[in-house]
Amino acid sequence: MRKKKKRVLVVIIPLILILLVAAVTAGIPLYKKYSYGRERADLASHYDATSELYAIILQNDQIIDKALVRGDRCYFALDTVKTYLTQGFFYDEAYNGGTLIYTGANETYEVCDGAGSYSVSGIMTDLGFPLTLKENDKLYISSDYLKMFSNFTATIYDYHVQLRTSWSDPHDMKTITKDTWIREKGGIKSPILRDVEKGEKVELLEEMEEWSKVKTSDSFIGYIENKRMESAGTETDIAPIGPALPEYTTVRLDTKVDLGFHGIYSQAGNDSISDALNEAVGINVIAPTWISLTDEAGSFRNYASSDYVAYAHSRGVKVWAVADNFSYANEKGINIDEVALLSNTETRRALAANLVQAVTSVGADGLNIDFEGIPEESGIYFVQFLRELSVLCRQQGLCLSTDNYVPYDFNSFYRLDLQGTFLDYVLIMGYDEHTPGGGEAGSVASIGFVTDGLNLTLAKVPSEKVINAVPFYTVLWKTENGTTTGEFITLVNQADFVARTGVAPVWDEETCQNYIEWRSGNTLYQVWLEDTASLERKLNVMNSMDLGGVGVWRIGYGSSEAWNLLGLYAGQ
Repeated sequence: MRKKKKRVLVVIIPLILILLVAAVTAGIPLYKKYSYGRERADLASHYDATSELYAIILQNDQIIDKALVRGDRCYFALDTVKTYLTQGFFYDEAYNGGTLIYTGANETYEVCDGAGSYSVSGIMTDLGFPLTLKENDKLYISSDYLKMFSNFTATIYDYHVQLRTSWSDPHDMKTITKDTWIREKGGIKSPILRDVEKGEKVELLEEMEEWSKVKTSDSFIGYIENKRMESAGTETDIAPIGPALPEYTTVRLDTKVDLGFHGIYSQAGNDSISDALNEAVGINVIAPTWISLTDEAGSFRNYASSDYVAYAHSRGVKVWAVADNFSYANEKGINIDEVALLSNTETRRALAANLVQAVTSVGADGLNIDFEGIPEESGIYFVQFLRELSVLCRQQGLCLSTDNYVPYDFNSFYRLDLQGTFLDYVLIMGYDEHTPGGGEAGSVASIGFVTDGLNLTLAKVPSEKVINAVPFYTVLWKTENGTTTGEFITLVNQADFVARTGVAPVWDEETCQNYIEWRSGNTLYQVWLEDTASLERKLNVMNSMDLGGVGVWRIGYGSSEAWNLLGLYAGQ
């Protein structure tokens, strides 16, 4: 009997051992598969960061930009600042060995490279730490200095900086019910970003079936199992008290602007002011083309006249002096380098100061900047010029406006969005849809062109600041042997011209203009007429958009019917 038991044990024990080995062999992969991974993420790699260049978490998203962290201070690159915080900064690498400039509503702040102080109107204020740093030819600005000009918070954590610029949206919260981890991705094997303790609150970013994307109080964004969390309601962050910056006050008319451009191309041209106002019945602003740049040193030709201003004022009309960059250059056949002119801070500021002095010395009410055809690379300098000019005009009580093309991607560097913040009026030249030099016949200002242009403008500029300029001219197009040329016809001469052709105009609903065409031999003639019918359609669109007013290019071209129509629109 005993021998029989021994024989059974001899058989059973090996079987048990075999089963144990098999269980262990099978269990190890299962354990590895279903047990929680303990691998820690390399945070520098996770954030694509270095010991000084930290990732930026903007609200709840990591952006491509990096913050420079030195000790307990955070610095943002100038491009980052312009994109996310404020557009008011301008950097001139050559001015005083490198100077960061902030132009506000009434004052300009300057910081020399690496300095611990800033100046306003020559008065220095020392903050006790570098306000800017240069790293790899990139300028970084201290977040502590930036808070003087923009409302945001920036908090430094492990290899990342939490940047907040908005606090109004409530967000769902979760409470951690058991000690766990926040991981890079959803899954128990994903690397751990950090431990998360029971009782912590996290912000719910995206809820899924088993895992959810969350954000911890120290701005780690990752994933936690749903079974480790429970709802904790909603929370809304309290916005910090922002900087007390002066507001951009404006000098605008109490009624809609009814502006007529007045071509003045010699000192004697000022004598035509009486005739101009007798023609342009109802206008409340006249804009004489007095000033034109003569070189990139900031010099200009100036026909401004105090007698002209006094007479206009006696007729109840304000005077906005026009300064352009092309009249003198076209007459002399020269090119003016706007980049060289406007990129030099001393020259740019001298030009602004001299323009304001020229306008105020004759008692004019405003300044209209008509810089056309500037190259894209001068865009940032042009905007800075307008900023600095706006401060001087605001101090003198002058109305400052600009003339701009209908906005498209190719001329976006004129930055209507910025002009709309610190200028009094932004005038859109709602014409030249087709020009004689373009080689293609078509309307000068079709209703679609005008409407689309104004819609694009109003997406960037407040409606009360927008003036739409209409043309008191059209173009006679001639197409012969496949070549199209054109010549201008003014509105005042248009009726006689049409009568001489003997062709009856036909209304074109697509352009909302009367249209004529005829042939003479192999030549096709076409004219899209600008008349009271087409102007009325444009004014109706403008009225529906509640614009700041209307402008006309130009006095000397219009009919009495057209001027009266504009006066009715502006409420004159």
